[in-house]
Amino acid sequence: MQFRKREILGLSAGLAAALTTGAAHAQSGRPIKLGFAPWADAEFVTKLAAKLIKDRLNTPVELVQTDVAPLYQGITRGDVDAMLMCWLPQTHADYWKRVDGKVERLGTLYGGAKLGWVVPTYVPESELASIADLAKPEVRRKLNGRIQGIEPGAGLTRLSKEAVKAYDLDYSLQESSEAAMLSMVQRAIRGKDWVVATAWSPHWMFGKYELRYLADPKGALGAEEQVVALGRPNLGKERPEVAAFLSRLNLPLADLERAMLVAQETDYDTAVNQYISQNAGRVNGWFAT
Repeated sequence: MQFRKREILGLSAGLAAALTTGAAHAQSGRPIKLGFAPWADAEFVTKLAAKLIKDRLNTPVELVQTDVAPLYQGITRGDVDAMLMCWLPQTHADYWKRVDGKVERLGTLYGGAKLGWVVPTYVPESELASIADLAKPEVRRKLNGRIQGIEPGAGLTRLSKEAVKAYDLDYSLQESSEAAMLSMVQRAIRGKDWVVATAWSPHWMFGKYELRYLADPKGALGAEEQVVALGRPNLGKERPEVAAFLSRLNLPLADLERAMLVAQETDYDTAVNQYISQNAGRVNGWFAT
């Protein structure tokens, strides 16, 4: 994704700081470390949670941005206190198998999430309506035999590789980043060129660009999913007020996508503050006892 200027600790830096300063903090004053990978939805939800933990629970927060695999490793070891981006049952299935029973499953952040491959709406459905249509020689030629992807470690990348095999496609999956994927889509749309990219909902790009998912008749990319909050071992016992809040934190998908677009067009602080002010009743409910 296209990051703006921010203050985010890398995983190694966050751990080093924790080791250096941790002894100086009493348990009640120790910062809560929220980990997230560089995805637009995860960044908004994490920064929303961070502000509310600071303001409503009077607790300092550290943001730890890293890739998905070390994030799951970190939460089992207690290097981060919580992560707000566990996609179940399929996208993060491999990671979940490794942490199930070792972490606390706190609550569902939002439902209706999905993965897929998208094309601009100006691409005729009569020529390209489903993933199976990518095998047509004329379609492959217009797409240069390429599917624009995201990070190598992402669950969407793993499923996309499986989809290429399932549909027997003679395509290369370009592994890069969310930012590179968005840049490729934007360039293609400016030139009215054909492009197919890996994508997911929720995402602000559906509010900015006219895109549609390709049908997936084989179900290779899975069905709708839930995004779940996870806590480190003993989070509920040691920081019950934080665990309770994260267990109640839940956003309608449409609200989240609107907030993500605000963040993209302005900044995350603006989007978070606007969401809190416009959804006071919902936010108050997250802290109800």
